[in-house]
Amino acid sequence: MYIITKEFHFSASHHLPSLPDEHPCKRVHGHNYIVIVELQSEELNEHGFVREFAELNQLRDYIDEKFDHRLLNDVVGDNMVSSECLAKHFYDWCAALWPETSAVKIIETPKLTAEYRPRK
Repeated sequence: MYIITKEFHFSASHHLPSLPDEHPCKRVHGHNYIVIVELQSEELNEHGFVREFAELNQLRDYIDEKFDHRLLNDVVGDNMVSSECLAKHFYDWCAALWPETSAVKIIETPKLTAEYRPRK
């Protein structure tokens, strides 16, 4: 199995309105996110690639246009702003373009990550 990854960075804010009032994440706060997309394939294409890395820059463009320096609640909705939900959102977006997409990881802080990887 061949596996490639590429990472992208963006800064954004969010809040989790369904949490109790005393929870710090109920308040608007921000992160410097890292999105890591993973693609895998049993076979390489005619150029020796799983997928040309430059093609994955479409994800960078999407992130820059829709997510960077935004309030994520306004972009994906109040109930979809956890790192877990963001990982699923980016997975779905990537898988629609690249069928080899196998997982997306969101790094919210150096100590907190979430990953979406569908069951096979």
